[in-house]
Amino acid sequence: MQARTPMRWVPTLYFVQGMQFFVVMLIAGLMFKNLGVANDQIARWTAVLGLAWAIKPLWSPFLELARSKKLIVVATQYVGAAGLGLMALALHLPHWFGAAIVVLFLIAYASATHDIACDGLYMASLDDKRQAAYAGWQGAFFNGARFFITGVVLKLAGHLEEQVGVFNAWSGVFLMLAVLVAVLATYNARFLPGALSAAPNAGTAAGVAAMLRDVVVDFFRKPGIWRAVLFIVMFRFAEGQVQTIGPLFLLEARDKGGLGLTTGQVADVYGWVGTGAFLVGSVLGGWVTSRLSLRRAMPLLIVAMGVPNATFYYLAAALPQDMLHIGAAVGVEMFGYGFGFVGMILYIMQAVAPGRFQTAHYALGSGVMQLGFVFSKSISGDIQLAMGYRHFFAWTIACGLPALLLLLWVPMPRARGGAEAVPA
Repeated sequence: MQARTPMRWVPTLYFVQGMQFFVVMLIAGLMFKNLGVANDQIARWTAVLGLAWAIKPLWSPFLELARSKKLIVVATQYVGAAGLGLMALALHLPHWFGAAIVVLFLIAYASATHDIACDGLYMASLDDKRQAAYAGWQGAFFNGARFFITGVVLKLAGHLEEQVGVFNAWSGVFLMLAVLVAVLATYNARFLPGALSAAPNAGTAAGVAAMLRDVVVDFFRKPGIWRAVLFIVMFRFAEGQVQTIGPLFLLEARDKGGLGLTTGQVADVYGWVGTGAFLVGSVLGGWVTSRLSLRRAMPLLIVAMGVPNATFYYLAAALPQDMLHIGAAVGVEMFGYGFGFVGMILYIMQAVAPGRFQTAHYALGSGVMQLGFVFSKSISGDIQLAMGYRHFFAWTIACGLPALLLLLWVPMPRARGGAEAVPA
């Protein structure tokens, strides 16, 4: 199976993974904004959709009962393609918003299940050396999907909005995405390693449920785990709010306190400038942390996570009009976001996950992180509508301070690995 070069399937596998994720978690909110949906509704419903990735550890062990991970991957890609096609139809229904949310639920849960299966397929198909060798390509094509969705698809949507109207534009965009994902799913059905059908695993659902219970119980018995959970939630408390409202602020009309950008202009600053700055920040954040150790770097990483909050506060106060000014600010924002976000990934990996269920506990820790993000995202729209954009972004700056204070109290990894238990 390893005779087939991974470069024939790793790029398409992780490009589809990224496409489905960013359609739900990024594009949907911008589309709803242009279709006239209020910020609180956008924030609340996109947060609910994000639960799919937060709770996926609860059903991930049961996927092990099917030996053919390729079958799950290909099936969920076709489900995603069908969902994108249904989105094109949903936007023309009388109750289009409710229909769109239902279809996005389908795409979200298919995508979350796809994530589990595609990572499992990657690990099962490659030895340790090849896993490490192609890990960079994983991230490159996942983030390439982010660029494609924000820089190309969003730009196309903006162009079509001017030509055929907002509803028709987005309907056309989703139809094209459906065709693209269906084509990639067909390609993957041929070139992914493994078989499309296989004998069922000898395990039982009862056995998997018992193992899952042991994993969860062991996780919450770790020394200092509740302080670690609080730290994880507070680390992303400001981020969830600003990453939800920030893009909507860029689209908001100037007479309502926003910057009044067009869809195409948002695509330019987020797709080109933002994605590049995020990748540079992520790489640099990882390098700095490896040089300093996570314990020493964490204060700097938390401060970096506050850069987007401060940047959007500046934009809301100054309301600049030239795109060079706005693009530079978004570049700074996304650089800080990429630099700081490394801290939480490494914290879960080094301080929360170690133990006899390391992989499963990493998944649970990531789920907790996503739950914190979902919670802050869900309340962001109500807070923004109550406070206005300028005061809202000032509020998010304050929301970043508790994570700094919690550094005095939470378990941190030792310099040479392993979590340091904090006395009760």
